[in-house]
Amino acid sequence: MSAKLYVGNLPYSITQQSLQEKFAQFGQVNSVNVITDRDTGQNKGFAFVEMSSNSEAQKAIQGMNGVNIDGRDIKVNEAKPQAPRDNRSGGGGFGGARGGRW
Repeated sequence: MSAKLYVGNLPYSITQQSLQEKFAQFGQVNSVNVITDRDTGQNKGFAFVEMSSNSEAQKAIQGMNGVNIDGRDIKVNEAKPQAPRDNRSGGGGFGGARGGRW
């Protein structure tokens, strides 16, 4: 069973490839997703790394948490499931005739 890790406080210069190489020393990396801003494409400073097993994920946490990459001490822990979002848009529909005549 695979395990997903949250990696925070990353330098903005990090790439998916370089992050994968750093985590590969602890086991098989299934995927790396560096989160970027959708408008600018700028790295947001965090990523998700999926390791192939829980034991490899624990080794990666122990080996990478607190490691300094380009002047930043990264944080690595198990990713928590995403909280459900409230889909209410707060608007929509027809406003009706506000003080006007039809």
